[in-house]
Order: sequence, then structure tokens, then C-alpha cells
Amino acid sequence: MSTTAPIKPSIPPRGKPWKATPVQRLITVGIFASSAILSYLIVGVTPLKGKLAYAAVFFISFVIIDYLFARIKQGKSAGADSIFRGFVTMGIFIAVIPIFSILYTVVARGYKGLHWSLFTTDMHSTPPNGPISQGGLLHAIIGTVLLVFVALIISVPIGILTAIYMTEIKGRFTRPIKFLVQAMSGVPSIVAGLFILAAIVYPLSKTFNSFEGSIALAILMIPTIARTSEEILLLVPQDLRESGVALGGTQWRTVAQIVLPAARGGLVTAMILGVARVAGETAPIVLLTGGGDTKNWNIFHGPMGSLPFYIWKGFGAGTPDSITRAWAGILVLLVLVLALFIGARLLSNRKSN
Repeated sequence: MSTTAPIKPSIPPRGKPWKATPVQRLITVGIFASSAILSYLIVGVTPLKGKLAYAAVFFISFVIIDYLFARIKQGKSAGADSIFRGFVTMGIFIAVIPIFSILYTVVARGYKGLHWSLFTTDMHSTPPNGPISQGGLLHAIIGTVLLVFVALIISVPIGILTAIYMTEIKGRFTRPIKFLVQAMSGVPSIVAGLFILAAIVYPLSKTFNSFEGSIALAILMIPTIARTSEEILLLVPQDLRESGVALGGTQWRTVAQIVLPAARGGLVTAMILGVARVAGETAPIVLLTGGGDTKNWNIFHGPMGSLPFYIWKGFGAGTPDSITRAWAGILVLLVLVLALFIGARLLSNRKSN
């Protein structure tokens, strides 16, 4: 009795990434080099000038050469696939290049204003247009940390409880609340600042302090945290909820002990997105905190500086030293947010005991 050999699938097994052969890598390098040379020649003999012209001509040349090679070598389907692959690659570059451009610009202009006293002193005795070697932003770092921390304390419970209501309880107010959350997501930051100014500062406190600024930032953070937490909770399998109820747990205990721990990493991401939403907001800070130039640890009394206000004040002075100081503040703010993000991701990925 004869047996037939099993047919090996042409698709690589799941979990193993596809790897190009040396010949395929060489072909890709050849197409890339040919496109670069062709774009250089076309831009050189035509009125097209500038980096954008080189990029556009290179992309068109790459797609055409890749299509012709795939069409001749493998057929019409492979040629069409190469066109779509080229457009997908272009989309990736369009999304990534601005990010690297922003990072490069901030680092290239901000490092010139970095010095040790920048992190150990404040601007109490230095005007905004003073020499770059004098003064620092310690007061701005302290103020930003306090503002964001208090805003987190206010917004995280409200945002997560709102998401739990929309995904777990699903009461009669689910639709109106979801509509309000989506509408609040597009509220400009100046509106939140003016609301606190008209509702709290003028009729009640009559003074400026960082707590009022934190309330305005919390208003901006709540929609982001609520919407992101809602999507994360919807990803938790329904089987986990049913198993908790089957074991005799109430709905609240099931949510608190099963659903929320399962979504812990996503909820931390929601918090970080909320921080990223407000870390660089300037309008509420300018309106409500007073923008002090000295260190202030009391969030309920006195003006308090912050990195956005520090940056805004530096650009407003308009001198070369003040602008360099403002770029240094942008670099510090970027590094601070990045450090918070990395720390939160490491904390969320840590296995619980």
C-alpha cells in the first residue's frame, strides 16, 4: 500500500517571522539604489528642487521600478502587490518622519540651554531674558509634577468609574454619559481654564493657585481616561465575568477582583495618555496658576510655576537667551513625560505576586 508524502504548506508557521533570503535583500538594495540615483538625476535636470522633491521622485521611482521587476519576474498579481506594499511603506514613513523630526529639533535646540544649575535653581533673581547660564527651572519641574499629580488624583477615579459604568453596569444613563464623554474629548483647553476662572476663581477664591489649575487639567484628562479605559475593559473576555459570577461573587467583587486586575496594563496606559494630554497644556496654566518664578510646594496658596508657563514666558521674551532657555524647557518636559511613560509601562508589565 503506497502512501503519499504530506504536502508542506507554503505559508510559514504561525509565530515564526518571515525572513528575506540574501538574493531578495540584494534585489531590494538594488531597487533602492536605482530609485535614489534616478531621483537625483530627475531633480537635477528638472525645475524640481528641495528635499520634498527628492522624496516624492524617489518614492514614485521606487514604486515603478519595484512594480516592473515584480511584474516581469512573478506576474501581474505580484506587481499589484508591490504597488500596495509601496504605498504602505510610504504611509509608515509619513507617520514616523515627523516624530523623528520633532525629536531631532527639540534635542538640537534644547541641549544648548542645559547646564547643572538649570535643575538646582529657579528664576527668582533672573529675568526671562537674562543670561542662559543664570537661573533654572527647578520651580517649573516642581510645579508641573504637583499639577499633574493632583489632576491624576482627581481624574483617575472619575474616569475609571465612568468606564466601569458604561461597560459593566450599563444603566439608563449609559448613552448620555458616553455622548458627554465624547463631546468633552474635543473641548479646547482654554475653555476648561475659563470655566474654572468663572466658576471658582472670580466668585469664590479670588486668588490664583495651582489647585485650580489641577482641576482644569483634570477636566481635560477625564474624557481621555474614560474613553481609553472603556475600550480596555471591553477587551476583557466575557468568560472571566461569567466565571466570577458562577463562583458566587457579586458584580462589584467580580469587577474589582477579576476584571480590573485583568485590565491593569491597559488602565495604566489610559492614565499615561491622560498625562500626555495635559502635560504641555499652557492656556489653563497661564489663566489659573499665576506662573511664579520661585519654588512653591503649597498647591492651595500662591502662584506656582510650571514647564509650559516657563516655555511660554521664554518665547515671549524674544531674546536669543530666553528662546534657548525655552527650548531647554521643552526638552526637559519631553524627557519627563517619556520617563513617566516608560516607568508606568514597566510597572504595568510587572507580574503580580
